[in-house]
Amino acid sequence: MLEKIVDEARRTMNKNMGGPFGAMITDKEGNIISIASNTVLSDFDPTAHAEMNAIRKAGKKLKTHNLKDYILYTTAYPCPMCLSAIIWANIKEVYYGMDVKDTAKIGFRDDFIYKYLKSDQKDEKILKIKQIEKEKCEILFKEYVDNNKQLY
Repeated sequence: MLEKIVDEARRTMNKNMGGPFGAMITDKEGNIISIASNTVLSDFDPTAHAEMNAIRKAGKKLKTHNLKDYILYTTAYPCPMCLSAIIWANIKEVYYGMDVKDTAKIGFRDDFIYKYLKSDQKDEKILKIKQIEKEKCEILFKEYVDNNKQLY
């Protein structure tokens, strides 16, 4: 099942477009909706992971942000960013090849980020994050609610 995404990942990896990551979204019958690979290096975009690219392609093709009836296949366990996007897209099934420990062996730092997210004490050397000027933003959020904008 993963052969197509392994081939796609190898193709772009060998062109130095990104890492050894490929992803595919199918419908429940196995029809391919999108195939993508990691293009972080060629796109100069740290969010251009295979899963993100596959979700973007599928959304555009299907003209929806809601992929609840679709399945994602990937060469490696999704990083925290991709996992979040998968959840936001309402994808309920994911199948992967390599796990987090496997990718860490070659230098990818997903496990580092998972540990950071689990920690109660956030290290400001890694990321300084602080709430400011909440009152100004509350007005915008109130407008969103008052105008009955679509939740997703």
